[in-house]
Amino acid sequence: MAKVRYSPASVQDMEEIGGYIADSLKSPMAALNTLNKMQDAINRLEDFPLMGSPLSSPDGMITEYRFLVCGNYLVFYRATEDNVFIDRVIYGRRDYMAILFGNLSEDNAKP
Repeated sequence: MAKVRYSPASVQDMEEIGGYIADSLKSPMAALNTLNKMQDAINRLEDFPLMGSPLSSPDGMITEYRFLVCGNYLVFYRATEDNVFIDRVIYGRRDYMAILFGNLSEDNAKP
């Protein structure tokens, strides 16, 4: 069984998601349901750390990341033999490649 570990950024992401849904969308129950479903999916990684899809980019950049789709959100993580590192939780319509890697993919394209 793998141990799930959260980065500070992923904890902040989840807090912001819950706050946005509860406060801006005025739906505290939807916020709770969203976070509970996300947490249930993350908890399954303890037994099945490779269940998420591998992350690849259109330019062929290979990454260590895998991701889970949790409603409108993507949970990005890296799995090792003993640990699952939750790195970020990002709204699916955002440019998650830029958030995860900055300009790295653009730098790889330059000669």
